[in-house]
Amino acid sequence: MLLTANRSYWAIGLYQLSFCDCIRGPEAHSGPSIIRSKRAPIDPDAKKCSYTFLVPEQKITGSKKITSFCPEPDKERVTRIDIADVREVLSKQRREIETLQLVVDVDGNLVNEMKLLRKESRNMNSRVTQLYMQLLHEIIRKRDNSLELAQLENRVLNVTSEMMRLASRYKELEGRFSVMAGLVNNQSVLISALEEQCLRAMGRGELPNLPVNNRFTNEIQRDNNNRAFPRGSRMEPPTASPFGINPPPPQGTLTSDGPFKDCYQVRVSGHTTSGMYLLKTNGSERLIQAWCEHGLDNGGWTVLQRRRDGSVNFFRNWDNYKKGFGNIDGEHWLGLDNIYNLGKQGDYKLMVELEDWTGKKVYAEYSSFHLEAESEGYRLRLGTYQGNAGDSLSSHNGKQFTTLDRDKDAFSGNCAHFHKGGWWYNACGQTNLNGVWYSGGVYRSKFQDGIFWAEYGGGFYSLKSSRLMIRPID
Repeated sequence: MLLTANRSYWAIGLYQLSFCDCIRGPEAHSGPSIIRSKRAPIDPDAKKCSYTFLVPEQKITGSKKITSFCPEPDKERVTRIDIADVREVLSKQRREIETLQLVVDVDGNLVNEMKLLRKESRNMNSRVTQLYMQLLHEIIRKRDNSLELAQLENRVLNVTSEMMRLASRYKELEGRFSVMAGLVNNQSVLISALEEQCLRAMGRGELPNLPVNNRFTNEIQRDNNNRAFPRGSRMEPPTASPFGINPPPPQGTLTSDGPFKDCYQVRVSGHTTSGMYLLKTNGSERLIQAWCEHGLDNGGWTVLQRRRDGSVNFFRNWDNYKKGFGNIDGEHWLGLDNIYNLGKQGDYKLMVELEDWTGKKVYAEYSSFHLEAESEGYRLRLGTYQGNAGDSLSSHNGKQFTTLDRDKDAFSGNCAHFHKGGWWYNACGQTNLNGVWYSGGVYRSKFQDGIFWAEYGGGFYSLKSSRLMIRPID
């Protein structure tokens, strides 16, 4: 702005400035000093402001007032206030964006969790379905088991009724057996009388009046009244076994000599053929029909027991084991009473001969052997062991004899029931030579009831044959 004035004159004039000049202030103008006298209130909507200036007085030739207006402000000009406002808006928008970002992050996490929950829900549905199917199968299986249990109960009832029927039949047979035993006893008394008459007649050189059929059998009598047979008698064919198996014909005959003390005396007397001979122990009037083995270790062995083909049932009661049973030239048990009478004559040793299903034979020999009396349960007494079969009998040393009707073993139950035989059981034992004869060796059974020798083959290997023999100690 230009002011033309005379310095010698002052005049007061009103000068109006534009809004831009008001902002910059009077310091921006060149020329005379300007004294601000008064500033009118600023209207925010006003575009102009007014100032009062003192100017030099000039020669009055006519006052001149020059008024100049500032140009219109530039509408597109950016001020600091605008920048501050923009920055504040940007800051506010930035804060809003950060808030929105946090919201988005939270929402994203919720979405991911929702997806995981949906996936887990699907897995749980699959697991529930699987458990349901398993439960269904379990219910079906239990129903089948219930049916099987009902069938098993019916079978048990049937077996129980069958056992009751067999028990009744057994009692009936037992009664018949008692009647037959009484008849045999009566006949035995008559036979004993005839024996005495025969011996007296032979001593006088006379022939006694005997029945026409004076032949003998190779079967051990069950009533413990073994018959005495005249010297020189011949053997009749062996009787058929109760299992339908016919034993082989006898291999030897009774000699006219004798009776003998034992088979060793038979050997000493010059008889070298293995076969059946009559024995009579010291202090006893009873004759014993026994098999003498002369083909093993110089002979003289008295056979107490023999197993070879399963033709004789060894699952018997006390009375049978006491008296003896079976066929002398086949499977047989000589009898506990006879074994006791033989053993008390002197010092004897025991030979146990075993044969497996490959034809191999092994033995176990004990340096001494005898039984105690019946009042002691025919307790077993053994010496030391030697042989190649292994020692499975020493654990039975000192044990009483046990049968199905007399339990004398150390087990809580009856070992004879488990092993299906009679033996000097411990609890129950390492050997069972009077058990069930199984063909082929290895057998399947709930219990170890075969003919086994634990040290040779184990408890579930049934041997093909076995023999128990005694002979006086050399």
